Amino acid sequence: MTLASSESRAGRGKPVGARDTRAYRAFTAFNTVALVVVSLLMLYPFVTILAQSFSSPGAIKAGMVSFWPVGFNLDTYRAMAQDTLFWTSYRNTVVYTLVGTTIAMVLTTTFAYVISKQHLRGRGVLIGVAVFTMFFNGGLVPNYVLISSLGMKNTMWAVVLPGALSVFNLLVMKSFFENLPGELEEAAQIDGLGWFGIFRRIVLPLSKAVLATMVLFYAVAYWNDWFGAFLYLDQNGLFPVTLFLRNLIAGASTTASEGAAAVGSTTQAVSANIQSVTMILILVPIVCIYPFVQRYFVSGVMLGSVKG
Repeated sequence: MTLASSESRAGRGKPVGARDTRAYRAFTAFNTVALVVVSLLMLYPFVTILAQSFSSPGAIKAGMVSFWPVGFNLDTYRAMAQDTLFWTSYRNTVVYTLVGTTIAMVLTTTFAYVISKQHLRGRGVLIGVAVFTMFFNGGLVPNYVLISSLGMKNTMWAVVLPGALSVFNLLVMKSFFENLPGELEEAAQIDGLGWFGIFRRIVLPLSKAVLATMVLFYAVAYWNDWFGAFLYLDQNGLFPVTLFLRNLIAGASTTASEGAAAVGSTTQAVSANIQSVTMILILVPIVCIYPFVQRYFVSGVMLGSVKG
């Protein structure tokens, strides 16, 4: 018994001792330095754009702005605040994101829950059809003809519906539903719940982590999308803010000249500052929402769900 106790204590102490070795400390230090360097490289573009948004157009044009504003000014922010087309585009983006994310989550959760059931007849066919569309599609011209023939051109649905179901997100959610304990659904069925009741009252509350992740994926995709609107929308009043920014950068928008007149500088000098301000205003909502969603990524949703 004494020998066994000694071996047990030795076994328990081995991992702790391994942490005190020089190799482990060097490995930890290397990882820390590498992660810090990667984080700084990822933050550099955002910090630069933020500094440019508060800098004078002349300093930006001269390449003097890096980490800190040069010639601090808020004139461009004031000019953009008075631009009705920008705020109309911003409102459109919010509407497209909310409506599109809602539709996408309804389609993804219901479809994933159905194909997660092993006993479903035709389950393999449904999964095969979904996976097929992941690798093959009609192409740009057929999609444009389809959207036009359905009468969705120059409407919100031309932006919202084409991306309403991501097969990748569908397969991720399907795998999550398959890993849920079957005992929970069996107990709910014994209590008299139907499939819709089980899905709404049992499955969805236990799926907060994957639901939050999918909401973030869809919302970011809709928020950043501009190509669909570029193809299917011809009216400025329907443009999302990302298409507004694209036109601004490409020189296809009159906002730069209007901003130049408001600020009192040349169009070329002010346009770079307006681009930076627009980028910051577009990024702010996602940056503010992400910390509240991130906590679901690491939460143990299933911990304690099934008890003996």
